[in-house]
Amino acid sequence: MLNLTNILIGVPITLIALTGHELAHAWVSTKLGDPTPRREGRLTLNPLAHLDLVGTILMIFTGFGWAKPVGVNPMYYKDRKKGMALTAIAGPCANFIMAFLGVLIGTALIILGSVLGWSQGVLSLINFIFYLFAFRNLCFMVFNLIPIPPLDGSKVLGIFLPNRTYYTMLQYERYAIILIMLLSVSGAFDLIIGTGVNAFYSVIENVVSMLVSLIV
Repeated sequence: MLNLTNILIGVPITLIALTGHELAHAWVSTKLGDPTPRREGRLTLNPLAHLDLVGTILMIFTGFGWAKPVGVNPMYYKDRKKGMALTAIAGPCANFIMAFLGVLIGTALIILGSVLGWSQGVLSLINFIFYLFAFRNLCFMVFNLIPIPPLDGSKVLGIFLPNRTYYTMLQYERYAIILIMLLSVSGAFDLIIGTGVNAFYSVIENVVSMLVSLIV
């Protein structure tokens, strides 16, 4: 059950996760020669340019959702399937990097606060904020890696599919989004998301712990 504190902390975290994800898509597509994201104003840190109402609400209340897809034109890519895959994977990679930085910064602040004698309440709040930041980013990453169009995982999967199968799959994106919404609300993705998030979070925690042990 969400309370007011969780919402006040969760909303800005969600906006950062969504914005970083979509900006990464836009940046990679632009680097591959596509002027569309820049022309449509998606190369920006302004979250209002990236928000999808339904996807954002789901992200706040379920932990996973989506933003407004970045418009891209694969005709500008030298290799359309490879270009789409690189553009697609950029979003989840951005979320992973943000999750890693969240755990790293949160851990550093807790160590610093312990040395400086900060209160337990302050340390608990810091831990909660940065844990939630990492958790939301990993939820968004894992959810978008599910290989169902129009999620990013379907574009990555496309590299391994015959062209005819790949482009046929993309034709059903508008119908698949309805299925994704229903499955999200029903909780059908919970096991997949939970397993993936726990696995990636454990990896991040282990890496951060090793870094801390080398420094402290």
